[in-house]
Amino acid sequence: AMATDSHVVSPLFFPGGDIGSLAVHGTVNDVAMAGAAPRYLSAGFVLEEGFPLADLRRIVASMAAASRDAGVPIVTGDTKVVEQGKADGCYINTTGVGVIPEGVTLSGDRCRPGDRILINGSVGDHGVAILSEREDLGFGTDLQSDSAALHGLVADMLAAAPHLRCLRDPTRGGLSATLNELAGQSGVGMRIREADLPVREAVHAACEFLGLDPLHIANEGKVVAVCPPEEAEALLTAMRAHPLGAEAADIGAVTNDERGFVEMETAFGGTRLVEWLHGEQLPRIC
Repeated sequence: AMATDSHVVSPLFFPGGDIGSLAVHGTVNDVAMAGAAPRYLSAGFVLEEGFPLADLRRIVASMAAASRDAGVPIVTGDTKVVEQGKADGCYINTTGVGVIPEGVTLSGDRCRPGDRILINGSVGDHGVAILSEREDLGFGTDLQSDSAALHGLVADMLAAAPHLRCLRDPTRGGLSATLNELAGQSGVGMRIREADLPVREAVHAACEFLGLDPLHIANEGKVVAVCPPEEAEALLTAMRAHPLGAEAADIGAVTNDERGFVEMETAFGGTRLVEWLHGEQLPRIC
């Protein structure tokens, strides 16, 4: 398995992480979502002329620490410098290579009616942490980004539920984009429950203040899993036993809906459509 991603987050440093750790975590997770064990990373830097060396050292140190903690070494890289005003400081591209164990087949077109939908914790933390650091959207919160490498959790999940249908990390576009994408690929519907969806109070408050939907907010340490109903309990137990899945929840089920609608049972007893995000809600989020 191989994945590549470019990181252009603004600001470069935010509560719970920075562009360096984010670049490692994001690509490790992309490889892990294929069911693979990540082995190696590459790193490409595009730096703007005049970028402070102290900030570069801080980013590189963070990237190195994230790589060591994940056990996935950065084995090659490249640096380019462009004219002042051409790169907004620092951009990073990372590519990851991993090995898929024999017998593991995960794909977005494998969801079936009756399958359960699980997530490993609260949604929206990363997006709100980024917003809290933006000069024009700043507000007081101690919320931190959920940025983390998920391959250890994924390995435990695969062991507990060998017939997992698919895994996805709900990054740009949030949970709503992930569920709509899976529904479209599999030709099914999905129905989730608001009461079971983990959302921190700080995220709720920030979204209400700004007129945003937590389902559209980006995440960097979350994984959505779809599994057969008979494996849901074992999968949930395994997720909650891992530090990155302590708040895991079963949030809904796949439905037989050829229209591919994603719906949510609201806390008030009604139902609403969970639609794709229209436009760009949170620019430069990852």
